[in-house]
Amino acid sequence: MRKTDTKHDYPLIIVTKQLEAEPTGGRELLCKLNYDVLLHIYGKQLTLMELPILPCKRALDILNAFRGHIDGLDADMISSIIKSIRETGATKVFVDGSNLGGFVITLKKTLPEIEITTFFHNVESRFFLGSFRQRKSLRAIAVLAANYLAERKSVNYSDKIICLNQRDSLLLNKVYGRGATHIAPMALEDKMENRFDAQQETHGELFALFVGGTFYANQSGITWFVKNVVPHINIRICIVGRGFEKLHDELEVPGKVEVIGAVDSLDEWYRRARFVIAPIFDGSGMKTKVAEALMFGKKIIGTPEAFTGYEDISGEAGWVCNTVDEFVLAIEQANIEVQSSFDSSLRNLYEQNYSFNAAVEQYKSILIAPEDSLQNV
Repeated sequence: MRKTDTKHDYPLIIVTKQLEAEPTGGRELLCKLNYDVLLHIYGKQLTLMELPILPCKRALDILNAFRGHIDGLDADMISSIIKSIRETGATKVFVDGSNLGGFVITLKKTLPEIEITTFFHNVESRFFLGSFRQRKSLRAIAVLAANYLAERKSVNYSDKIICLNQRDSLLLNKVYGRGATHIAPMALEDKMENRFDAQQETHGELFALFVGGTFYANQSGITWFVKNVVPHINIRICIVGRGFEKLHDELEVPGKVEVIGAVDSLDEWYRRARFVIAPIFDGSGMKTKVAEALMFGKKIIGTPEAFTGYEDISGEAGWVCNTVDEFVLAIEQANIEVQSSFDSSLRNLYEQNYSFNAAVEQYKSILIAPEDSLQNV
């Protein structure tokens, strides 16, 4: 267990969705990391307020979502959080998700002296617009509208706004008239159990790996790849991620594409893969799969969307592709150039930019004024 490294006179409250002991999705991983980072910085001065998981099924639930009651947030929960702020004497609140604007506006109007920092996993209005375009329905447009209204409140009433990349900040400014106050790139808890020898050769059957759950951009991206790129390449593709087991008949190609679906651990799949593919054409935020691949010392072949937020290291990390021909050429090059199962230089990129320690330093610079910090323990 890590020791907290700094004492503070000023308690912090974090408001987040219910944390999973073993998170799997990209958002869930980042929520857990945000909490762990803040716990490392604040220690006993941090109070965790988790929002319960409440399915939105009834018409009343949808109506309440337009009032900002999203992801387990409701009037009782808001009152409970404000009570905790008063009891702990917290002067700052970290809101983990821009769709919690219903809480942000109430807190700012109730306790205007509290400093509110909101973390934007995506530009939610952009994310749900993409989802609506993929699957048009009354429910999808209602979800889009509710998240837009909630996110607008977060933008207008937060003191500090953290985005994952400059693209999201510019989009926030375009949609709501205000961009991020701070940029903090994607970070991931280290899941690599053992280090590799950088010269170790890959053993066994070679394959390229696609990782991700079946949210719209992942599903449409890998479907495009299987249809258009797979016929022209000579390496097997393995598709790993929750929900893809249901798409076995749609995506599997005998001898060329194997659909694995949900797995207990990604560790072994990353270890065995020669490189990672990320054919993602839509979305917001940053893609977890890129930082994850770097963590395991793997090259990535992906679209500009996949490398959004990683632009500064994309040339070292792999190949950026827009078209079928570019993917085919990059895969041919990777088959020749990538000969070891672990590249220490890629691992170093993860440690320097997207690791737990990197996130700690980022959040210290954003959240802590010099006068807040006392002495190291």
